[in-house]
Amino acid sequence: MSVGLRVEKVGPLATVQDLGRPGWFDSGVGVAGAADRGSLRLANRLVGNPEGAAGIEVLLGGLEVVAERHLTVAVTGAAAPATVDGRPVGAASVLRLEEGQRLRLGWATAGLRSYVAVRGGLAVDAVLGSRSRDTLSGLGPEPLRAGDILPIGAPPREYPVVDVAPVAPPPAGRVTVRAIPGPRADWFADPAALFRGDWSVSSDTDRIGARLDRRTGPALERAISGELPTEGMALGSVQVPPSGQPVVFLADHPITGGYPVIAVVLTADVDAVAQARPGQPLRFLPYY
Repeated sequence: MSVGLRVEKVGPLATVQDLGRPGWFDSGVGVAGAADRGSLRLANRLVGNPEGAAGIEVLLGGLEVVAERHLTVAVTGAAAPATVDGRPVGAASVLRLEEGQRLRLGWATAGLRSYVAVRGGLAVDAVLGSRSRDTLSGLGPEPLRAGDILPIGAPPREYPVVDVAPVAPPPAGRVTVRAIPGPRADWFADPAALFRGDWSVSSDTDRIGARLDRRTGPALERAISGELPTEGMALGSVQVPPSGQPVVFLADHPITGGYPVIAVVLTADVDAVAQARPGQPLRFLPYY
């Protein structure tokens, strides 16, 4: 392990994330990990890391880091323009930084979260087997601040095999995700209303969940009043509180809840919800 990256500036939020800490539900601890797991995996593959190595999750942009030694890095996820010492560099490409060089992420034009992987991975202390920050429980390393020095692990034996991955940025228009109806669809007068019309991502959105406002289409009305006994909540659960505004649970979601879950977003589509920006339209497609 060696020092490798110095944080100079941080935008709205930047946290260390890997693929989370599974296996602790019976102790009341959620998985957490990268909100967009596919983008973290891609960034790690580009620099030759195992897919689960810890990297930086950046909300909207604004991150500036300086290399303390020669580093190989990659930036994926949201379309945040990246520069090295002021020179524009490609998205989802392998970047080589020399000592003293500065990587800066501008503000994302599409998508919500960018990922920075460093060859060797970030070697911050692990908690319960993971280096992820869980914003709900407070477990894991603190959010990054200017002046932080991030240690880098030993480089893996594998080497990067491509210079750039031809990956499209997250869509700027309507996001369409598949969802399996239930398990509490019978608590609603017309559960199919979830799949009619569009929803809009609320500004009340974070790593715990994406709250949705009705954009077009019917409201969700309950057929059964009251609350359920507390039951387990899965990643991608579409929980509906009394306000009728669904919440799609993301990486730092609570592991139990008492409001009915009308549907569950497919695991393969949760990353798309994590990249949807406030105000962006979203539509559910039923998946059987």
